[in-house]
Amino acid sequence: MPTPIERDEADLLAAFEKGKLKSVATKSELAKFKAAARATALKDRRVNIRLSSGDLSDIQVKALEEGAPYQTLIASVLHKYVTGRLTERPQARPASSRSKVTRSEG
Repeated sequence: MPTPIERDEADLLAAFEKGKLKSVATKSELAKFKAAARATALKDRRVNIRLSSGDLSDIQVKALEEGAPYQTLIASVLHKYVTGRLTERPQARPASSRSKVTRSEG
């Protein structure tokens, strides 16, 4: 069942279908975008990997939230990693490892 679209999305879709939208990209930008799309869409190799059941379940949940097949999400994450667009964020220390400061009365 398709996801219902919001009013502004419906307006945008209607404008597109009526040909009222005009591209603002230059010819060189369009050529660059087309080349990137071709390179991204070219999937000529198959890879098999083993994942823990928990990781696979988490990936499938994330994919559902994003509205994409989980294999596509995995491929996207890997692509972003190898192209340098996916970086690690420093993690906050868990509360249990933080030192607690207490005030003594006396």
